[in-house]
Amino acid sequence: MVGHVGIEFLEASEGFIKGVMPVDDRTKQPFGLLHGGASVVLAETLCSVGAMLHIDAENQVAVGQEINANHIKSAKEGVVYGEARAIHLGKNTHVWETKIIDEADNLICISRMTVAIIPKKNKG
Repeated sequence: MVGHVGIEFLEASEGFIKGVMPVDDRTKQPFGLLHGGASVVLAETLCSVGAMLHIDAENQVAVGQEINANHIKSAKEGVVYGEARAIHLGKNTHVWETKIIDEADNLICISRMTVAIIPKKNKG
């Protein structure tokens, strides 16, 4: 999905991850606006990868448990930036909030995601 919609990761640090996604034919709905589902894909991608950076990836996996999004403003062209910040980094769950803005710093979407941290199943 990341490659299909053109998401690129720009920055990551403790409790933070930032990425960019183009607003183009891959991410627009039929009326020429950024598809709300594409915004959710960006938010879920950032939150999931952000969570993976904060767990024991050899023994655990981070999976989306719940996500919501409020679409505030539309975007028609250019790129949008997503900035995800950890609100809670627990042993079994993480909660992340993502703000998606356009190139003019307008808030396009705000999302909150709960990530379940689960043990990897043994192969065999």
